[in-house]
Amino acid sequence: MKLKKIQILFFGLVILIHSVAMAQDDLAKQSQNPLGTIISAPFENNFNFGIGPSDATAYVLNMKPVYPTNLGNWNLINRFIVPVIYSEGQNVDIQPPPELELDYSTLNLAQGSEFGLGDLTYQGFFSPASPGKWIWGIGPAVVLPTATKDRYASDKWSAGPAVVALTMPGKWVIGVLAQNVWSFAGDSDASTVNKFLFQYFVNYNLEDGWYLSSTPVLTANWEASSGNKWTIPFGGGVGKLMRWGKLPVDLKLAAYWNAEKPEFGPDWNLQFTIKFLFPKKMMAKS
Repeated sequence: MKLKKIQILFFGLVILIHSVAMAQDDLAKQSQNPLGTIISAPFENNFNFGIGPSDATAYVLNMKPVYPTNLGNWNLINRFIVPVIYSEGQNVDIQPPPELELDYSTLNLAQGSEFGLGDLTYQGFFSPASPGKWIWGIGPAVVLPTATKDRYASDKWSAGPAVVALTMPGKWVIGVLAQNVWSFAGDSDASTVNKFLFQYFVNYNLEDGWYLSSTPVLTANWEASSGNKWTIPFGGGVGKLMRWGKLPVDLKLAAYWNAEKPEFGPDWNLQFTIKFLFPKKMMAKS
């Protein structure tokens, strides 16, 4: 009788561990889903190396809070990108053409170092609340001229369409995100904005919350001169979903080399992201 109780206890413990592991894996995939219904607060730390003839460095902290809301048969995924930027000055008296002022990856070759806020981006994705194998969302992308330094500013209001599509078979999370924005208001003396962004993301989830990830962001500045339009990075990294107390936290370290870049763009980028997750059950308890 005592042996049977021990066996029941053992198998119950195995089932509990398995269910916790399954929940962990599901939460990891939801964290990697840009249309997931989890409130999150990612802090993406970007270290850009090899900028300009002086091989200067720039640091960009992208704060990317996500707040999903349910609208019946649809979800509205509200995403914000708030960049805080520090860039070193150059040791040479060279200024890039005006059309290169817009991207944070192509910072002006100013003499002094500067720290400030960049332009804020809002993305609002309308996505079916009950998707099939393919999850998709479409909506507006709006760029607000919030930069505090001329070096980081477009001085324009810009907007355009944004779309996301992904699938999550087995341990994979695979998809794409794309947007194009055009300026429609702002400083009349500032350069016109016509910018494209494309991100593909490939994540493979391992055991115990670990995963492999490649999420490069490709950009094109259609107003730039020939040879200075595209930034095309390649690379990837590793991440892990863990818990700090009851709070789920997603950590990721990745590196990207720019195979194609503007004349004054960085050679490569090191990225460390910490993302705080607030699942609905946790929010209900708090």
